[in-house]
Amino acid sequence: MDVLKTRLNGSHYQRLERIDNPQLHQFIAKYVELCNPDKVFVCTDSPEDVQYIKKVAIENGEESELAIPGHTIHFDSYYDQGRDKENTRILVSKGVDLGSSISTRDRDEGLREIYKILKDIMSGHELYVCFFCLGPTNSEFSLPCVQLTDSSYVAHNEHLLYRSGYEEFIREGPSARFFKFVHSQGELNERKVSRNLEKRRIYIDIESDTVYSTNTQYGGNSIGLKKLAMRLAINRASEEGWLTEHMFIMAIHGPRSRATYFNGAFPSLCGKTSTAMLEGETIVGDDIAYIRKKNGEVRAVNAENGMFGIIEGVNSKDDPILWRVLNSPGEIIFSNVLVTDDKRVHWIGKNGEVPPRGYNHSGEWWIGKRDDKGREIPPSHPNARFTINMRLLTNLDLRLDDPNGIMVGGIVYGGRDSDTWVPVEEAFDWAHGMITKGACLESETTAATLGKEGIRELNPMSNLDFLSIPLGRYIQNNLEFGKDLRNPPLIFSVNYFLKGKDGRFLNEKTDKKVWYKWMELRVHKEVGAIKTPTGLIPEYQDLKRLFRDVLDKDYLGEDYIKQFTIRVPENLVKIDRVANYYKTKVHDTSQVLFEVLEEQRRRLIEARERYGDNISPNRFLTH
Repeated sequence: MDVLKTRLNGSHYQRLERIDNPQLHQFIAKYVELCNPDKVFVCTDSPEDVQYIKKVAIENGEESELAIPGHTIHFDSYYDQGRDKENTRILVSKGVDLGSSISTRDRDEGLREIYKILKDIMSGHELYVCFFCLGPTNSEFSLPCVQLTDSSYVAHNEHLLYRSGYEEFIREGPSARFFKFVHSQGELNERKVSRNLEKRRIYIDIESDTVYSTNTQYGGNSIGLKKLAMRLAINRASEEGWLTEHMFIMAIHGPRSRATYFNGAFPSLCGKTSTAMLEGETIVGDDIAYIRKKNGEVRAVNAENGMFGIIEGVNSKDDPILWRVLNSPGEIIFSNVLVTDDKRVHWIGKNGEVPPRGYNHSGEWWIGKRDDKGREIPPSHPNARFTINMRLLTNLDLRLDDPNGIMVGGIVYGGRDSDTWVPVEEAFDWAHGMITKGACLESETTAATLGKEGIRELNPMSNLDFLSIPLGRYIQNNLEFGKDLRNPPLIFSVNYFLKGKDGRFLNEKTDKKVWYKWMELRVHKEVGAIKTPTGLIPEYQDLKRLFRDVLDKDYLGEDYIKQFTIRVPENLVKIDRVANYYKTKVHDTSQVLFEVLEEQRRRLIEARERYGDNISPNRFLTH
């Protein structure tokens, strides 16, 4: 407190003094001394404090105002446009092995390096001390957090994305077991973007529940409470017997005014946000879910209350709700899109013609502009983003802040798969679903991470990038979680990217509305299904009726056959590919995984012997 009294002015010192938590005070004092900011601002979450952060973001050039009231634009460095996997590491003590799928670094070495980078890094900057709560406040789901950052853009983002936490810290006092985040964008160039990207580091110290992020502005690296906090929460959940998942939470509205809640896990750019935003349904969250068992039921909350979404492809036809929000007055931060001279924005896939000129993440931009490697620069980055508070959404579910969570009726896994999975399929049971849908989830790489695109990668539960515990233990946790449930959720897979022999997609973007209506009916046992070697698929007559009721269009039997044909060779190759991964790269894989995959292999081989390589759904009997 002596350090804080020296470094903070009186009113800001008193704001910290109101929180009875010596550990918090020690943490803040340590990094105020190490990072050496010129000024410290302690945010109490009052409207005046939050407005101050927004105002400073404009004044210091991290954001600029746009034509529509409340809209601002932020740019990251041209080379700071995605999650930096190479420099994102879990810090582990000697002797700790998290497996080959998780990037780690010796804890002592990592801390020495990050302390060296942080030394005086905030000199000339203002430090913002912000308090948040992951999950609803005053709930068993609540996880209090403190963020130290010298970026007003990051602080502004987090006030849109997360629940206020200052009062939660006061309420919990010395008993608060909180997550800690230290971020500095480092030295900035004339464009107000991070200059020293070679010193970009994102380290997660699970022993002290602390995340360090330096010399980066891109939200996936700098917004600590998002995917970086997931590592801390996954470790905490593993210790305490609950789950932290990379999942949306939404309600599908069925007959008789019924709302059935689904969780869904999708890798980036695989349709996760567009699914959570389906017109006619309501959304609780689009990205991160905390899941607990209560009285034999599965209940979930959204860790956040905002959206940091990919904007590419958002248009008035496919995303009408989001489109209206992004084109109406309200507090929105756009990042790495094109800005025209009249302060309007354009992004890849937006309605209308591409403006001939403007300003974007590369600086001055024009059609045909190329980078120093000769690659044409698009008007917006494929991973360009928007940040909004969910209260701007007209389809927001009323139970967003329910401290008891919502009961989960179904869990959905989906990725980019051009040749194997059918559009929608139900697992036989919890273990079959967790393994063949969740642990076997594959997807092609996208622009959301730095590196090559189009490479098929295994991404178990769409959570591999965010694990802080061994993959084998994580899968076992999911299997164990399903035990002793009085009413377990059904588990499904979806695939919006299946292609025919001509290379064209076999589904329209809007078809997903039908898949989810069918799943909702399955949860309540109101439609039948056809049993195949890989799971339960819809009957044609049910889909034909749903296509007419939901989309007002005809659904042809020939389309049904193309979409729901079981492609045996591709499924067998997938089993080999996945089993080999777990045998060679995951040392603590549960034997149940191999048993379930082997059972699926036998079913596929038996079906191929009877019907051939590509089996029409009409060959199988209704279950």
